[in-house]
Amino acid sequence: MSMRPSRKTFRLRLDEMVCSLREQILSGKLGVNKFLPSESELAKRYQLSNLSVRKGLDILVQEQLIEKIPSVGNRVASPSPVRSTVVKFGYHSTIAGEAEMARLLGEFHRLNPHIRVDAMEIPTNNYYSFVKQYMDSQMLDIITINNSNFQDVIERGGAELFEETTAKPGTYPFLLKAFTDGGKLLALPLIFSPLILCYNREHFREKRLPEPNSGWTWSELFDTARKLAVENERFGFYFHLLARNRWPVFLLQSGMAFEPDERGQYNLCETTLIQSLNICRELIAMPDVFPVMLSASDADAEELFLEQKVSVIMTTYFALNDLRKAQFAYDLAPLPSFGEYRTLLIEIGLAVNRKSMVKEAAQQLADYLTSFEAQTIIRRQSLSIPADQRAAEWQGKESVQRPSRFHMYREIIPTYRLISDLKLSTAGLNAVQRQIKLYWSGLQDEDGLCRSIEKIVEATE
Repeated sequence: MSMRPSRKTFRLRLDEMVCSLREQILSGKLGVNKFLPSESELAKRYQLSNLSVRKGLDILVQEQLIEKIPSVGNRVASPSPVRSTVVKFGYHSTIAGEAEMARLLGEFHRLNPHIRVDAMEIPTNNYYSFVKQYMDSQMLDIITINNSNFQDVIERGGAELFEETTAKPGTYPFLLKAFTDGGKLLALPLIFSPLILCYNREHFREKRLPEPNSGWTWSELFDTARKLAVENERFGFYFHLLARNRWPVFLLQSGMAFEPDERGQYNLCETTLIQSLNICRELIAMPDVFPVMLSASDADAEELFLEQKVSVIMTTYFALNDLRKAQFAYDLAPLPSFGEYRTLLIEIGLAVNRKSMVKEAAQQLADYLTSFEAQTIIRRQSLSIPADQRAAEWQGKESVQRPSRFHMYREIIPTYRLISDLKLSTAGLNAVQRQIKLYWSGLQDEDGLCRSIEKIVEATE
């Protein structure tokens, strides 16, 4: 039987090379007048023929991103006089893989040769300070922003940073709330994800266990995780416990929010809001099931899952893009429930700088990235969910392999909740988390936790 790679494999390798080089150029990692690696080096790196490499480089030449210097090599091109408008685009570091950003920017350049997009990464820490400084100084014209960052910006009085925009007709309506302030839409939804379970099907078969279903409780998950765990080999269940877009889901499932009673007082003791935190406390007490000591970053869960060192993880559709190289069968399931069937909704949108000197071009980029054409590229080339409903539900020849229950997100839309539904400010949530960590560590009892949180909520009201 022939072991030669298929044409599809060559096409994927060629696309990978072109997208990688394009991203390095657009992000500034390969600066103007810098030379690309030699054609022979690119051929070796991407396992392509020299002819295929030349075809890929011709694409970048057509996009006016590089120029060929006879007998010398391929050099990153200077912006041409025609390309007179430069849009400075700030994005989260993960967005490149979550939304195929290099591919999208390349297509935008092809359609709009008079606009050049200079991209830079926005740091995850001190998001508000960075964005405000760069927008005020007009060093950023358009940014990606998630719903938690948006809430923080608004609470700090930063609404004036963003240009008011108009919702796209095809956008899922429930996505607009997260980016609306005072009745004004200040960012366009780009991609979104609920929190979900992702599980190794082979581990379930090995232990002869039924796969997760929509009726699972946390107790059922923990019981199954005990059976899946194998000493010195793998854990049963894992997620980054202290991540802002993970642990609050337990509070949301309580069905309550941080709101005063009819007398204007906060009485949290013996409520489901506090009881929901005991789920995590129970999990922490199972070191053979849940690896607390490994909880260092959001990426840990996916890395451990890829290495088959954990059987079930709490994750997002965004993070599924890190699992594309998995050499085993995996699938998705809704989160288990505590009181209410709820999951946390995470959104990423696009906001245009109100003070931008190239506002029209920046809005043109935002309009393209949220268009049906661009959203369909996201749907076909990644495992993220585009904000455009028609693109998200597109069906046709797939470019990436998907778990069989990929479309599960459509069935659980009624369970979506935003972190803002807890009725707690960003500062309040951070303060509450500090008290919860003491409780989970055994340094504070339940009554002490209640009183501490009540004081925090009253002070930040």
